[in-house]
Amino acid sequence: MANFLIIGGTKGIGHALTQSLIKQNHQVFFAARNQIELERASFIELDVTQEVNSQFDDLPDVLDGVVYCPGSINLKPFTRLSSADFLRDLQINLLGAVTCLQALHPRLKKSEQASVVLFSSVAATRGMAFHASIAASKAAVEGLTKSLAAEWAPAIRVNCVAPSLTQTSLAEKLTNTAEKIETAAQKHPLKRIGQPDEIAALANFLLSPQSGWMTGQVLHVDGGMSGVS
Repeated sequence: MANFLIIGGTKGIGHALTQSLIKQNHQVFFAARNQIELERASFIELDVTQEVNSQFDDLPDVLDGVVYCPGSINLKPFTRLSSADFLRDLQINLLGAVTCLQALHPRLKKSEQASVVLFSSVAATRGMAFHASIAASKAAVEGLTKSLAAEWAPAIRVNCVAPSLTQTSLAEKLTNTAEKIETAAQKHPLKRIGQPDEIAALANFLLSPQSGWMTGQVLHVDGGMSGVS
């Protein structure tokens, strides 16, 4: 049994991952702004846009894994994006992760198999119109992944998952009709959008000893969008 913290564990991919880890009988903590009831998991109230103070005080001294799931989808023409838009996307996607990982580093160092999983997006590497703000912030996450993987090796592994459009509440505006889903599906070589369980399964693998020789990787689970024309 390992100790895992899922930040953003109440919705979408984070929720699917939290449930999967609970079923594997791990000790699971999940952090978010709003609480939901999950048996055999402990809730931590956390707003990633705010400073971390005492929110993590009740965690075990040893953490075997941390997954940072919060994200944003802010699609606008570049000329309509304000500095505040860019700063908010950076705060949610990058700086929240930075603050949390700095606070959690001492607990991760005490583990014999610590793993950190961050989330990027296919938009970080594949040019997509109206994605300037989210692409910029997620590209920064990928840079953070590689830098921390180098700095924290060999004690802590750091990897990143880069999905394409997935059926979550975050993407609701893009998936709230059958027509929108079909239009998005046709942009992917596999002709469908992703499901939370599929993305969570990869994050689960990256937390496990089976991925013990992997660090500094950005793994695309995107229906082929990033690699197949």
